[in-house]
Amino acid sequence: MLKGRDFIKAIRRIFFTLHSNTSISQMDQSTRYHYSPTLKWNPMVEEYFIKAYGADHFSRISTALTRPSCYSCIRVNTLKSTSDAVIEKLLEIFKERGMHDVAVQESSTTWEPDNCCSGPHAIHYGDNEGKPLKEVIVSRKCAEAVLRGAQVYVPGVLACSAHVERGDAVAVSVAVEQYGPDGGWGVAMTRGTVLQGSQEDPYYFERDGFYIGQATAMMSRAGMFRVTEGVAVDMKERVYRLPSFYDLLEGEIFLQNLPSIITAHALDPQPGERILDMCAAPGGKTTAIASLMKDKGEVVAVDRSHNKVLGIQKLAAEMGLSCITTYKLDALKSVCHGAESDSLPNTCSAEDARTPDLLSSGIDGFDAKLLFEKNFNDLQLKDGQYPSKAELRKRIRQLKNGPGRNHTAGGRVEKSKGFSPNSFDRVLLDAPCSALGLRPRLFAGEDTVDSLRSNAKYQRRMFDQAVQLVRPGGVIVYSTCTINPGENEALVRYALDKYEFLSLASQHPKIGGPGLTGSCQLSDGFVEEWLKPGEEDLVQRFDPSSDLDTIGFFIAKFSVGPKNI
Repeated sequence: MLKGRDFIKAIRRIFFTLHSNTSISQMDQSTRYHYSPTLKWNPMVEEYFIKAYGADHFSRISTALTRPSCYSCIRVNTLKSTSDAVIEKLLEIFKERGMHDVAVQESSTTWEPDNCCSGPHAIHYGDNEGKPLKEVIVSRKCAEAVLRGAQVYVPGVLACSAHVERGDAVAVSVAVEQYGPDGGWGVAMTRGTVLQGSQEDPYYFERDGFYIGQATAMMSRAGMFRVTEGVAVDMKERVYRLPSFYDLLEGEIFLQNLPSIITAHALDPQPGERILDMCAAPGGKTTAIASLMKDKGEVVAVDRSHNKVLGIQKLAAEMGLSCITTYKLDALKSVCHGAESDSLPNTCSAEDARTPDLLSSGIDGFDAKLLFEKNFNDLQLKDGQYPSKAELRKRIRQLKNGPGRNHTAGGRVEKSKGFSPNSFDRVLLDAPCSALGLRPRLFAGEDTVDSLRSNAKYQRRMFDQAVQLVRPGGVIVYSTCTINPGENEALVRYALDKYEFLSLASQHPKIGGPGLTGSCQLSDGFVEEWLKPGEEDLVQRFDPSSDLDTIGFFIAKFSVGPKNI
């Protein structure tokens, strides 16, 4: 931790942490209405993680994942502002909002997360006052957003008590996916279900320990299931009190997890260099890299999604960064060996969005399949015929995944057919992963050993592309937001064994803990190889159950030697 504290002191003018001074409230475990969720895992995945971490350690990790970090980390855009100026502005904003128990400070050597927890807090729901408790049930994704400071929006509401009117106090709980008779996970509840306040209500017992706060209804029960947008209930008391930064000081600050900030520093980009961010959306690390380069040089940011590329462009513009070049490109096709390269990008114009706002809102908790099936009988094609099964599946995918390339938010992005080998000084591969380190997380049952292996294979293919694109003498940084060793240490082992010219490089700052060494035999007999002794201190593993109180994260840095060996 000494090295980490030295780093925090060195970059104290770049970012700071924001936290609540409120002391921890002890929850009353004797009642139904509290927050103490148990994370459900696929049994084979749980067995694998217990082998990797040990039963006690994995239990602590699993518990930590159900709770948000007790502080918020903000990166200051030093091209537009300073830490002192941002602190002053935030304090004034929070004062105007009546948030007197929130403190803003720069990171320093005295930073101690244990002293800044903001929950869980005991909440009086009025359940012992002799009258039925009015309740609202929200989806799991909606609840996870609420635990991070968001409000409850209409698409996230699944069920509500009868006779709820605007202004009523309601208890908010969450319906988490359950294992069904068909062998899959889901929420067996029709949106709009009326809660009677009895044990006959859906998920009555399953919601024990899954109450996330008390709110005021912003519309009647009928309104919640009639309109398609807006705040359904206003969260007044939360089990975790983290301030929302939505639309705050746009362009001056960027809310970012601490390990993500560390990743950009580990890459150590220098002014004038050419850097590639292979999976750049939503753009946090891309803009951090550009800022560290003092906006001098070129940061090439690519993503396979048209809309996500537009999002990167928007963020770069907000932060006043001009050295970022964006392309629409599948990271698996990043290398171009032919005559065509990034010097001849194809320009693609986006059509105006033609989908309803609900389809493109991307609001957490929107059950696209449920809503689509509910309204299927009302949908007709132009010729008056009902949609075919193929059309139904297509529309479900659109509702689930958001608008595609022909239904974008507007704007233009350039396509690239790839880049020439050895054309970048440094490459960041923040790989798509199982995301099992993100928190708060209320469900993890869908991930299987096979799906985790599939992720690892996908990441290796991306890493192979990164190796070809970086020049000899360059640097590759690989990172994930998962606790899965198969996507972390196993990737490092693969890289070092396959490419003799790669070697692990020391990282600065060094705040995370060591990696896992040895190997693990899976249930089918497959042996997964991890780090060798002596390599563990050259990577950074962020443990969500540690005192740092971050998300689960992993960073490995590789030096690239002469490739002709």
